[in-house]
Amino acid sequence: MSDAKLEKIRHSLAHIMAASVQKLYPEAKFGVGPVIENGFYYDISVEQSFDPASLKQIQKEMKKLIGKKLEFVREEWPIDEAIKYFRAEGQDFKVELLNDLKTKGTTAVSDAGDSDLVDNSVDKITTVSVYKTGDFTDLCRGPHVKNTSEIDVDSFKLDKVAGAYWRGNENNPQMQRIYGVAFENKAGLELYQQMVIEAEKRDHRKLGQQLDLFTFSDLVGPGLPLYTPKGTVLINQLKAALNEISNKYDMEPVSIPHLAKLDLYKISGHADKFEDELFKVQSHYKQEFVLKPVNCPHHTQIYASRPRSYRDLPIRYIEQTMQYRDEKPGQIGGLQRTRGFTVDDGHTFCRVDQIKQEAEMIAEIIEAFYKNLGLWGNHWVSLSVRDPKKPEAYIGDSADWDQAEAMLKEIAEERELDAKRMEGEAAIYGPKLDFMFKDALGRETQLATIQLDFAMPKRFGLVYTDETGKEKQPVMIHRAILGSFERFIMLLIEHFAGAFPVWLAPEQVRVLAVSDKFNHYAKEVSLKLKEAGVRVSMDDSSESLGKKIRNVEMMKVPYVLIVGENEQKARSVSIRRYGKGDEGQQKLNVFITTLLKNITDKSLN
Repeated sequence: MSDAKLEKIRHSLAHIMAASVQKLYPEAKFGVGPVIENGFYYDISVEQSFDPASLKQIQKEMKKLIGKKLEFVREEWPIDEAIKYFRAEGQDFKVELLNDLKTKGTTAVSDAGDSDLVDNSVDKITTVSVYKTGDFTDLCRGPHVKNTSEIDVDSFKLDKVAGAYWRGNENNPQMQRIYGVAFENKAGLELYQQMVIEAEKRDHRKLGQQLDLFTFSDLVGPGLPLYTPKGTVLINQLKAALNEISNKYDMEPVSIPHLAKLDLYKISGHADKFEDELFKVQSHYKQEFVLKPVNCPHHTQIYASRPRSYRDLPIRYIEQTMQYRDEKPGQIGGLQRTRGFTVDDGHTFCRVDQIKQEAEMIAEIIEAFYKNLGLWGNHWVSLSVRDPKKPEAYIGDSADWDQAEAMLKEIAEERELDAKRMEGEAAIYGPKLDFMFKDALGRETQLATIQLDFAMPKRFGLVYTDETGKEKQPVMIHRAILGSFERFIMLLIEHFAGAFPVWLAPEQVRVLAVSDKFNHYAKEVSLKLKEAGVRVSMDDSSESLGKKIRNVEMMKVPYVLIVGENEQKARSVSIRRYGKGDEGQQKLNVFITTLLKNITDKSLN
């Protein structure tokens, strides 16, 4: 089935759901009901709170309507006639939308669902389309299936209910949003449900707590994760891997403060872009500062701190540091979206003739990094360019943009990245290659990126002296390998289901003695591992060996070493590997040598 056909089915099911709600709850008032990934939703205002029993009843009614083989009939109405009709029906939300269309020519709201209602690309709207399905009439642009018989009654399920403010504004009434999932047939729905069950097992919020990696505190504030010792090991290992790569390519670490004057971000253009997301700080002396939402303006000032020659370029600055953005409370959740987050950031200042070489190098690093983690292939690449209809949304010269977009397109083609051109997804200062990865729930997260920027060096007056003694402006390449550590750790937790490869695991080995009389040898084994640089712990509690093994399995530690009389005599260990079980007995020094090679190679096995 084509995507367009499936979208029609999902769109139609949203209407069928609304029709069913109207029949069961005649007083219900309806907002918007668009198609979303994997399904649809509809915003509804009704006094009764929808619960699982309500959803079952609505779903049962939906199947009855589908069985009646109802036509979806499209009609064009004068906008005043539509307003009169929906006002008489008591559908206040529809009337509000229609009045906006009549007076403004647009629904003019941020809620993505409103774009589903009408074609608002014209200046003056005199007519609107409505769809009739049985006794239900709805304001909608379409498209829909021709007849409900085109829908498999076993291919969908009403999934959940959530609160949603009308038109996404917290000052507006709160509605109930009923979500549904829908697929081509029953098999497609069952496959999705199995994926959801597996995804729940891999939920980074649950595993993060179970594995003691991070926590949140109401006293610290929402969206501000606190990393435990184990979580900090994970971060430090990732940082070390990035530094190892960076050293090979002559990238130089720098360090910047966590705040700056607002003027810095006004010049860069970020003050306007992040106006509603800036954390502002005032000193005792009435001096105003901003917690940094980005790092690039700071890095420009390091570049500008001394004269630069063409011989100095490229200059490659890298940093792993925190940024802060005042995200909406309702959008904060786990590590997916936070107010404070650590970024793997880098900025290269180079000549125009060096752009391709530098960008290709970064693309090479990104590919190698993700292949090493087994994540390459679970992604797609966006060639993020300007929206030609909104030139005012970007800074810089059009000619520079043309050149930068052409260069990134060429690089993507040469590296066979199969990049999709995405208009309107560029940064304010330049086009970019964004590497999009899917998490266990199928959500797409942008991690790595390569961004070309001709604009910011001009805004800050950055120059270098060329071979003739003339001043020229460098080009700035923004790059991230893993992007936000928070989102990357979320992806890793869910990808590996918390069972990290041994080089990355916060705890690599746990040593257990079969009884207390072998604790001395267990301590000796632990010490030798620790001296070799292995992250090791020993469980010398009074619990039974079986309980100790169950505990370590819960923490998904890669290796468990069990020692008793035989192991002590042979100076060996019995090895138990997570997910594999017992692997027999081995000399301790052989195990350490093998383990260290595994760690050094950053093996996935």
